[in-house]
Amino acid sequence: MLPSLRGDPGRPVALRDTFRLLRESGFAGVEVRGSMNQREVLAARDASGLEIPSVVVAAHWTHPLTSPNPSTRAKGLEGLRQALRDAKAYGADSVLLVPGVVNREIPYDAALARATTEIRAALPLAESLGVAIAIENVWNKFLLSPLEAVAFVDAFQSPWVRWHFDVGNVVDTGWPEQWIRLLGPRIVKVHVKEYSRQIRDERGPRHGFEAALMTGDIDWPAVLRALDEIGYSGWMITEQHRPPGLSDAAWLQRLSGELDRLLAL
Repeated sequence: MLPSLRGDPGRPVALRDTFRLLRESGFAGVEVRGSMNQREVLAARDASGLEIPSVVVAAHWTHPLTSPNPSTRAKGLEGLRQALRDAKAYGADSVLLVPGVVNREIPYDAALARATTEIRAALPLAESLGVAIAIENVWNKFLLSPLEAVAFVDAFQSPWVRWHFDVGNVVDTGWPEQWIRLLGPRIVKVHVKEYSRQIRDERGPRHGFEAALMTGDIDWPAVLRALDEIGYSGWMITEQHRPPGLSDAAWLQRLSGELDRLLAL
């Protein structure tokens, strides 16, 4: 198990200290944001002994691959390529990609065509580096069902396009164990976070993520059974909401214990 460390691009992160604290808290690895300083990340990795199995594309929200602006798409594609290079340097076997967004200015059919074109453009590099492009299900109004997700991945006919499944992100509209069974071996990484429909109804959709692990609406035993059924044995990466008032050390120790209990179900 490992946490997701995206980092704040506007504030330097003391990576060595952060990685050391993660290791001391019981984590085996960490997911990092792409386009960070490779030398600093590698130094922190080597000093701590943590693994880095996944890299998050840094540009996929700011420069979506579905943008109607060719320059924006070009920057998004370069962000994807940089994440692939970072992943190879760190020893990661996949990068997490939000494939784009649908909104008033970006119709669904145009988003599908643009995302497909840009990902295809990155596939030769992914294949040459041996790093998979893993699509994540997020609240982007795109690829809204597991059947669409399966069709999108399969259309590339490439082992280098896979899926990074986020358990919590589907609970607002569906059931994660169903997604897992349908996606099957396409899943290369899993994000672990909780979601509460009750908190959503009381305080708004995004507040649903504030539920502590195993206190929301996710049937974790069913999720773990589904992962076993598809033969998944990879990393479980947490993006769990951090409650206020806890120090870094206290929060990471608590989170590590909660993950241990969840995975022991």
